[in-house]
Amino acid sequence: MFTRIVKMEFEQQEIPGFLASFELVKEDIRNFPGCEFLELYRDKENPTVFFTYSKWKEEKDLEHYRSSPLFKQVWSQTKARFRNKARAWSVDTIYKLD
Repeated sequence: MFTRIVKMEFEQQEIPGFLASFELVKEDIRNFPGCEFLELYRDKENPTVFFTYSKWKEEKDLEHYRSSPLFKQVWSQTKARFRNKARAWSVDTIYKLD
């Protein structure tokens, strides 16, 4: 399993539309085969910055999602709202303390 973190910065006026769109698709993303976990975060100091944090069983699961019609729809709508280009990281967990 690995984690995908995506940082997105939006135009202020685009945030309500982004949040409404995310609300509509969040369950579809979370229930996509291979997705084990999904959260959306908002930066405390800059409210135009958001992060998605998702956990995937395998890299091929994320790649399958990224080539799916669901992702293409979600990303095209989301990308149009950006202030700056998104940044993404795929990371492996080294330690987990609960």
